[in-house]
Amino acid sequence: MTDYARGLEGVTANESSLSNVVGDIGELSYLGYHIDDLVKNCTYEEVIYLLHNGRLPNQSELAAFENGLRADRGLPDGVIDFLKKAPRQAAPMDVLRTAVSMLGLYDERATIGEPDHVANAAIALSLCAKTAIIVAAYHRFRQGLELPPIRKDLSEAQHFLYLINGSVPTENAAHILDVALTLHADHGMNASTFSARVTISTLSDMYSAVTAAIGTLKGPLHGGANEGVIHMLLEIGDPSKVDEYVEGKLQRKEKIMGIGHRIYKTLDPRAPHLRRLAVQLTEELGEPKWIIMCERIAEIMRERKHLEANVDFYSATVYHSLGIPTDLFTPIFAIARTSGWTAQVLEQLRDNRLYRPLTLYTGPEILSPVPPIESR
Repeated sequence: MTDYARGLEGVTANESSLSNVVGDIGELSYLGYHIDDLVKNCTYEEVIYLLHNGRLPNQSELAAFENGLRADRGLPDGVIDFLKKAPRQAAPMDVLRTAVSMLGLYDERATIGEPDHVANAAIALSLCAKTAIIVAAYHRFRQGLELPPIRKDLSEAQHFLYLINGSVPTENAAHILDVALTLHADHGMNASTFSARVTISTLSDMYSAVTAAIGTLKGPLHGGANEGVIHMLLEIGDPSKVDEYVEGKLQRKEKIMGIGHRIYKTLDPRAPHLRRLAVQLTEELGEPKWIIMCERIAEIMRERKHLEANVDFYSATVYHSLGIPTDLFTPIFAIARTSGWTAQVLEQLRDNRLYRPLTLYTGPEILSPVPPIESR
């Protein structure tokens, strides 16, 4: 081997039917359905069903699936106890990572070795139901508040907003979060999905795979980027300061959060949906400065660097406008992506092969004798 692909860029490591990311034209689809059509015509629950079952549900199948999800929202007492006692200053992503790992302790189905596909499908559904509960519960407990009673009559988006706020959200707020969850559900062989598939390829358990994925997602070069966007907007503070801020960043060769994408060479196809929602929300709130700043940053970066906004760029404004705390932005990403991670894990196990790439050794070629410790 004389060379290698840094970061595995351009390397095809597996086959998947789940999501197709076409970077050169900026297109995303799940199992043959364009993301635009899914956002327009489907709920997030329908998207989970699609990813897990390979097809969209009919009306009766969707009703049964929704009932199954809602019936699986309860957390073990030990996990609730951990969430109540976790440090109040802890990062919610760290709490989510630890709590998901803990779920495996209470689930006898979480075995290693040759997979039980029926059990793993049930665990996948359970994880999709429980990640939102974990995030909401910790958020309430860290404020010294109790978690509102778990309900079975609300959608995934409605239920999460109800839990963190203590009241049922408006239809519009729930719809906006539902769209955001759909847009984040799956996205090819991204870093966290790769982590999940590598972990499960050892024939570990589903909880370990999702725990690994959460740990990967929290990094600022992956899911943590949306938190970076709102920190950037808050630092700028006013539309009149955007140009000076961006110019300073460019001169220092520093990254502008939410701009550019490893795969998309044009506009991220998810970004227009979130931009539309961000515009709508800021107009309703009478607080347009956030979207004005975003638009100006995007314009400068398009002109100066030929880079487009990605999904994180506008999702930050959407979540901020919904009143969601900044440190819950990435956990919401994790809530959505759990549907994709678990689907990818189930797919990996259907035709598994252990991931074991090579490495290009750059150390000494000539071996040296180990000198005695007194002469080193």
